[in-house]
Amino acid sequence: MATVLGSVRRLVLAPSLRDVTFAERGFPAAPAPAIEHLEAIPQSVVCGFEWGIDASGLWELQRRLDMVTPELRGFAYEGATMACTVRDVMPGRSGRAHELLAGPGRAHIFLAYIGIGFAMARLPRMMWKKVLPDLKDPGYYPEMNWLAVDGYGFDLAYFDVERWVRGQERPSPYPWQGFPDYFPRAVDQGIGRALWFICGAQVADVGRAVRRFASGRHADLWSGVGLAAAFAGGCDPAGLSALADEAGEHRAELAQGAVFALKARSYAGHVPPSGEQAASALIGLPLPAIVELADDTAPAGGRTDGQADGQADGVPRYEHWRRNVRERLAALGPSRHT
Repeated sequence: MATVLGSVRRLVLAPSLRDVTFAERGFPAAPAPAIEHLEAIPQSVVCGFEWGIDASGLWELQRRLDMVTPELRGFAYEGATMACTVRDVMPGRSGRAHELLAGPGRAHIFLAYIGIGFAMARLPRMMWKKVLPDLKDPGYYPEMNWLAVDGYGFDLAYFDVERWVRGQERPSPYPWQGFPDYFPRAVDQGIGRALWFICGAQVADVGRAVRRFASGRHADLWSGVGLAAAFAGGCDPAGLSALADEAGEHRAELAQGAVFALKARSYAGHVPPSGEQAASALIGLPLPAIVELADDTAPAGGRTDGQADGQADGVPRYEHWRRNVRERLAALGPSRHT
């Protein structure tokens, strides 16, 4: 039975299942199959959040999450991590997110970081220093905690299109991991990911939405689009090929986002057919080669506390990894992504 406190927190912080539908958000109409597929993703996040708030312990939470289909399970863990993060920052409470991610959530660490970002969107900035659990084991890909900022950007755009998409506002910098100047770029990657949903995976609409932003933001936006298209799906192979053409000069960024998405899918142990299609259309490599590429281009050595070896050039190790992926794809030849 849900606790009274848990119910209050859920009502205050979480949208309802209806709140995340395209009709409720006012997103443009798209073909019904795409809408149904894409709406199931934020609804899975909402379910995971509610379970994370209400569950009395990890045993109960895991069993609820594991009832979700493999294709959507990571999104449910995303919501559960958001809930555990909210619980952890409350006075006298800590360790729920660490417990989840040290156990069954480890396979979904990439989406878990995004879930932390969803929590950040609902918490005052003064609490952000407490949101990351102590996960310094390399198996937690600490460089990828920038996906929390990506998740923050996605949440901003998804729930306030007028301000962050049509108005193209940018949040003020924040010294995440010691790189305040990179913070808006990671936010843009999340906004790009949100555009895939806001536009209903309609390729031409996505392209127009990106091009309305200042040109200096396009690269990060296209990277977010690539991550969403490859991880979330919602588009057939012909549409994915058209998406690669739509990205134009930023096709490399689109492919880089797709590489990260497929690495995350593989790490979680389930790559749906849409992921295989994205591998072919957006990257031009089979899935095993993409995972190997992602692993081979990860920055070697360095610290795991955010004070990266890339600090001298003003960008975190996360951005070095993104650059390395693009450079490796370029070395493979134009047939791969250009």
